[in-house]
Amino acid sequence: MPVLNLKSDFADADDLDALMAGIGRRARAAGRAMALAPAQTKDLALRAIAEQIRTSAPAILRENARDVSAAQAAGQTKAIIDRLTLDEGRVAAIAEAVEKVAGLPDPVGRQLAAFERPNGLLIERISVPLGVVGVIFESRPNVTADAGALCLKAGNAAILRAGSDSHRTATAIAAAMSEGLARTGLPADAIQLVPTRDRAAVGLMLTGLGGCVDVIVPRGGRSLVERVQDEAKVPVFAHLDGICHVYVAEGADLGMARTVLLNSKMRRTGICGAAETLLVDAAVAKTHLKPLVEALLESGCAVRGDAETQRVDPRVTPADEADWRTEYLDAIISAKVVDGLDAAIAHIEANGSHHTDAIITDDTEAAARFLNEVDSAIVTHNASTQFADGGEFGFGAEIGIATGRMHARGPVGVEQLTTFKYRVHGSGQTRP
Repeated sequence: MPVLNLKSDFADADDLDALMAGIGRRARAAGRAMALAPAQTKDLALRAIAEQIRTSAPAILRENARDVSAAQAAGQTKAIIDRLTLDEGRVAAIAEAVEKVAGLPDPVGRQLAAFERPNGLLIERISVPLGVVGVIFESRPNVTADAGALCLKAGNAAILRAGSDSHRTATAIAAAMSEGLARTGLPADAIQLVPTRDRAAVGLMLTGLGGCVDVIVPRGGRSLVERVQDEAKVPVFAHLDGICHVYVAEGADLGMARTVLLNSKMRRTGICGAAETLLVDAAVAKTHLKPLVEALLESGCAVRGDAETQRVDPRVTPADEADWRTEYLDAIISAKVVDGLDAAIAHIEANGSHHTDAIITDDTEAAARFLNEVDSAIVTHNASTQFADGGEFGFGAEIGIATGRMHARGPVGVEQLTTFKYRVHGSGQTRP
């Protein structure tokens, strides 16, 4: 991948079709090479990438400052600015995340199953790379490194398309990654960042670039994910919204409920694992609702509640039906009293997004029902919804959260970026 001039906002791409077709062909060739790369070589490359990111930190931060300044001038929200902004600590964390991926077990070549047929055929199911992964993201520049590292570890090539907000920062990170690959003898084209902000490039990626792209992962807002799911001609790993619930059930310890709720909502309000709705069981509303609402308000979180929630504090504003289905990505939460576990599960099913939902209770039977019956990719018991993260799952990093049912669900890590093939060993057998 050619290193772009970081002083330019755009690469020279008069013929976008030709540009994207070339990216696709190079990615396909790089993907074939990556699929055959030994585990040790991939790990050396990832460590070289991490070191190059550290070395390139001044350039990355310089380009990030330009992105942040432009976003502020454009009037972007506080949540978007937070997702976009890097500092020395966050760049160091990006490099560390890449190194953690290097330390993970190699997901390629694992024997997933083996069996012998009556005719003597020996059949193995073996994990293999997906091929070429297209990642389309908006304002999170760390996705460049997280997604790229996971794809490389799983023996894939990646085509990355950054949003306009993070284009300069992502370009600097991708350049560092390509340099790290080249230093260890792997194809630099295994990581390619689309060198234009032209939104038509997204449409071309969604076509599969003539069979060169095997799967698409969108990382961004609802409009981006909806477009990808509507237009993609290749499989998609994605989720539309992160409408996550914290249900404080009968048997909940108030101190634990307060701690978990505040972490679920306020640790970082702009991520998809942030809680957006508080449900309090009627059985504990008299003792738990008021202190929980006060804790949220005192932490700087606005509360929009049903009639019962409004009665506990005059600062609570009325919630309407849309609030139960809103991903605020901000210091706002909706709150409601529900009449028991069945009502809580029904509310989550009707209004949730199948992302991450939590129950707080010491009642193990109620917790077991919640974990079994809530149809979300991630369900937690007495733990924050903000554990919805590949790094927290021990995956090293994640390329995204998937809420669909095919192939990958929950954090998409290295294992989810592989598929499988069958190896059939015979001794001259023929089929009658």
